[in-house]
Amino acid sequence: MAFPVHRPRRLRRTEALRNLVQETRLSTRSLIYPLFVCPGTGIKDEIGSMPGNYRWSGDLLTEECKAVQDLGVPAVILFGIPESKDEVGSGAYDPDGIVQRAVRRIKKVLPDLLVICDTCLDEYTSHGHCGLVKDGEIDNDSTLELLGKTALTQAQAGADIVAPSDMMDGRVGKIREVLDSEGLSNVPILAYSAKYASAFYGPFREAADSAPKFGDRRSYQMDPANQREALREIALDIEEGADIIMVKPALPYLDILALARQEFDVPTAAYQVSGEFSMIEAAARAGWIDRKRIVMESLLSIRRAGADMILTYFAKDVARWLAC
Repeated sequence: MAFPVHRPRRLRRTEALRNLVQETRLSTRSLIYPLFVCPGTGIKDEIGSMPGNYRWSGDLLTEECKAVQDLGVPAVILFGIPESKDEVGSGAYDPDGIVQRAVRRIKKVLPDLLVICDTCLDEYTSHGHCGLVKDGEIDNDSTLELLGKTALTQAQAGADIVAPSDMMDGRVGKIREVLDSEGLSNVPILAYSAKYASAFYGPFREAADSAPKFGDRRSYQMDPANQREALREIALDIEEGADIIMVKPALPYLDILALARQEFDVPTAAYQVSGEFSMIEAAARAGWIDRKRIVMESLLSIRRAGADMILTYFAKDVARWLAC
């Protein structure tokens, strides 16, 4: 038989053909938009290392959420910048805390928008760590009590999903126990299950003023060298009651995301984190890359690896592009 019998290029010849056989598709419905809420009114403070992203006061945050919903993005995740910080991160679990107030305001105006709350202490502690500090160490078990209280006040304020990002052992089980005991068994938990001690978080820490004041987070976030450990972490979170699991960051850990997709039959998220965003944005502003193509290619790779949903600072742009 004469060469070539098989011509894969036949199905690449036109855009219509390429679209017809495309295996992986992006959808606005799979996007989650991260937002930062700060004290005050009338505040829209651009984050220097994350151009186009802002710290929003509660009044303007609601308007931004309306714009997000109008674009078809179904969910936002909130990170709080409190009025003050202390050693125990009390602003995280204050029923009248910065995020709790924002949730109530958003849900009153936009009841159909899914509001996810980051459930962690690092944005609220004076030392910048995700747990209580005892004798210079991050104390796992005493931190669990505060994470349970944080998730509870977030859910009571109206959060649709709580998302523990601290990487303390046993925190999913503790949060599930607290929510169930308070009649909130229908509130899902999106667990940051495989969260690595990554250098890609730098711009976020500027945005939230949450960099550790001593040491680092490698005693509780995962070693970037480890793959099998990620599967164990995910399995433990599912066993404890996680409804959705997440890999963070996304692009440097696509292998972890693909393994998680193969191994576990639960909804899976990935976070395209601040460093990923800022590198793309900086290169695009320098004229080195085609911004739209790079953004869409990066998100397609995350979907292709197995993410059902993606947390991304590009959500609004992508929603506009997909609508064209």
